[in-house]
Amino acid sequence: MMNRTRLAALALALSFTTLSHAAGADLVANETPIHTVKNNAAAALIPPGFKFVKPGSLTVALAVLGSAPPFGLYARDNKTVIGSEADIARLVADGLGLKLNIVPASWEDWPLGVASGKYDAAIFNITVTQARKERFDFATYRLDTLGFYVKSTSKIVKIDAAPDIAGKRIIVSSGTNQEAILLSWDKQNQAKGLAPFQPLYVTDDAASTLALQSGRADASFGPNVTGAWRARQTGTTRLVGTVPGGWPNTANIAVTLKKGNGLVNAVQASLNSAIANGSYLQVLDRWEESVEKIDHSEINPPGLGD
Repeated sequence: MMNRTRLAALALALSFTTLSHAAGADLVANETPIHTVKNNAAAALIPPGFKFVKPGSLTVALAVLGSAPPFGLYARDNKTVIGSEADIARLVADGLGLKLNIVPASWEDWPLGVASGKYDAAIFNITVTQARKERFDFATYRLDTLGFYVKSTSKIVKIDAAPDIAGKRIIVSSGTNQEAILLSWDKQNQAKGLAPFQPLYVTDDAASTLALQSGRADASFGPNVTGAWRARQTGTTRLVGTVPGGWPNTANIAVTLKKGNGLVNAVQASLNSAIANGSYLQVLDRWEESVEKIDHSEINPPGLGD
């Protein structure tokens, strides 16, 4: 068995290997911001006297630490946040005539941060769910698709239904809708006498890569665009199945805002303006997310659990 020092060294090495592949020409080009024009109609929907965290700016919590392309990462200067979520945040801010104030945050931090007013919004690959709608308002900007990825040499050929996870060790993030789906499937399986699955909770992309490549995990389950990006860049993993994020129904990823403060209407209008003028598709295209594009933003649509 490897000691902790050896495991840490391998994780770090895999992290740098992944980064060296991912930080190619695409990421260098994608450091250039994509902007859009102010939409006066959208800006007019900002509630009168609305108190932004930072006056004149939209303060947005984004996933960076422990995240991975295409959602969030640091540029070559190790301080500028880039990624598809940062690009979407910029379009929303531009459309409202505001500056963008990005705050790198952890997944565990965004719910309290948005509810308490620490952030004006969170753009964190957050899926609309019935439970979350009780506490937050949502303006959608992308479809939610989840993917199962395995080591490229794995003998597993398909995971896309409950029986397929029986007895497997699967990497999944705690507190996510993908975890909820796996737990629901596991309950069904155990009721039928099938072997339980084993969830593996890791803290970052490097740890996930290490677990898969070392054989400690059979598969990972998470946002499909992240898995697809990693598979293309490294060639060490492959897709074996997809599931809608709102299983068994479709679901959407959305800008998340404090419930009832009225800002969601302005954000939705800004997103729809970006969709209409083409800047939205520019963002999705350069991060290879256009397979999950939407035709228009919706406020608080049906989600997981509805």
